[in-house]
Amino acid sequence: MDEITLLQDHKICCFGEVLLRFALKDSWVSDSTIPYYIGGAELNVATALALWGIPVNYLTTLPDNYIGKDISNQIKQRGINTDKVFYSGNRLGVYYLPYGTEVKNNGVVYDRDFSSFSQLTPGMIDWDKVFEDCIWFHFSAISPALNKNIALICKEAVTAASAKGITISVDLNYRNKLWKYGELPDVIMPDLVRNCNVIMGNIWAVESLLGISAPLSNSKNVSNSELKEAALISIERIQKKYEKVYAIALTYRLEESYFGVLQKENAFFTSNIFENITVTDSVGSGDCFMAGLIYGIYNNLPFQDIINFAAAAAVCKLAEPGDATKQSVEQIKRILNDAR
Repeated sequence: MDEITLLQDHKICCFGEVLLRFALKDSWVSDSTIPYYIGGAELNVATALALWGIPVNYLTTLPDNYIGKDISNQIKQRGINTDKVFYSGNRLGVYYLPYGTEVKNNGVVYDRDFSSFSQLTPGMIDWDKVFEDCIWFHFSAISPALNKNIALICKEAVTAASAKGITISVDLNYRNKLWKYGELPDVIMPDLVRNCNVIMGNIWAVESLLGISAPLSNSKNVSNSELKEAALISIERIQKKYEKVYAIALTYRLEESYFGVLQKENAFFTSNIFENITVTDSVGSGDCFMAGLIYGIYNNLPFQDIINFAAAAAVCKLAEPGDATKQSVEQIKRILNDAR
């Protein structure tokens, strides 16, 4: 695939569900207080991009009540265009997660059934209108995990975007607790990824969502060079199966370190390896990496700079509370310089 030239006056379109996260602490019952954050994978990406000066639209459905309107206003205050947001239903998606743990942890509890977003049906969204000012469409594997209708809507989106020559990116974030509607992820996701140009994930998510075997069962007692080689093998397998792929980035977050790898055509790039990382809140670090990847490609940065920036952005997010980053480009670059 030819390198994509992106126009700065065109927007990224991020599609997904707004989620309210209740970050439970040990004393939440006795204290009668729960910290909460407004996020969701695709909104976290949109928030980072807007913060970094990239024009971005956010497409979602919010409850048709004051809660939905208040949240929409808050999203707009982040510098995100909310003209594509529409209102139906009366429920906001919610999840509960003990503070400091991961979404993939068994402690996560979802309350997303019958939310406004989950009640979307095929044909409700006018994709021609959505894409009239967009040159890039981003979604994640979380949305098609919700139910069959959302999976079909994602298929509508990637089909329409591909027909218009719009760049399509996907975050292969696997959430086992969400795939409960009778369809296996490695049956649904390959059909969606077939039209994608930019893929982000890790070797184990690639196996769970695309059915492409991971070269390693886990990262325990595995050297960085072996991890890099495993990533290269997974990337080669993805390339053989998905001919429209333009770039593939895979990440490793280990106990005390973090790094990413990136493939462009036949070239392979590895980020700085960040050691002794600080983890304050793990939620949203992958979203921040995805945003960094989009930011770099959008700005036509050298690919070594792209993977370095994306990995540094993720490391910065790990040290922040909340779902979305508040780190500027300059702050991320300082972290990157310190790692060299």
